[in-house]
Amino acid sequence: MTFLPWRRRTPALPAPRAADAQEACHPLVLRDERMTSRLKAVCFTVRIDGAWNWTRPDSPELHDPAATARDHLRRHTAKVLRQHSVLDLAAAQDAVNAALSQWSCVAPGLRCIGGARLEAAPRDRNLAQEHACRQQTLSLAHEEELDCLAHLQHVLADPDLRRVWWIAQFPDRFDDLQALAAALKGLPPPREAESDGIRSDILRFTEQLITDLHTPQQREIFLQALVQTLQTLGHHSLKNAADRWRTPPETGSTPS
Repeated sequence: MTFLPWRRRTPALPAPRAADAQEACHPLVLRDERMTSRLKAVCFTVRIDGAWNWTRPDSPELHDPAATARDHLRRHTAKVLRQHSVLDLAAAQDAVNAALSQWSCVAPGLRCIGGARLEAAPRDRNLAQEHACRQQTLSLAHEEELDCLAHLQHVLADPDLRRVWWIAQFPDRFDDLQALAAALKGLPPPREAESDGIRSDILRFTEQLITDLHTPQQREIFLQALVQTLQTLGHHSLKNAADRWRTPPETGSTPS
């Protein structure tokens, strides 16, 4: 039983196939390698158990094939770990072993395979945790700021709310409200974030369209075009609703 829950055992290397067994496999080990995580100042401690062999008898001679294989495993492991946090050791180790657990050609006639075991020193884990806490705090502050700005935009885009807001903020400067309204002319209300791009485009178009319909003549032309389009598309219930919208209610009557 270990008192370090973030330790992971090195997975066993896959057994060579019959064709692989024709050439001798030479084991190799990398111990206590310090490799950078997603945070440059925070490192994993890595052990790699691997093997290398020649794939054909006429393979060119290398001065140190084991060093070439180790370098290949080291570089591939470091590349994967730069995408992970030491707080996610299991996911990082799975990703590394997925990258190393297949035979890879590292030089003409030379290939290697490996498996990794990851550890995180207490100092590295503490640094990563502190960074995660700071990032969370910054994200919350950023979200709060965006909410405040969206609320202010909503208020300033609405003439009635803008007037009340201005009176509450500057009760002795009511005459300056007209200048503010002129400066904010055309300011749209804030939009909700939409995951559907088409829906967002339609909402933006509809908002702009409603903003640009200033006169009764424009409204009538728009409604005529809308009714004709809905009739062409076969949306009869929507067409009937648009027809009712086109017909203003009689004076004193209750709109249906």
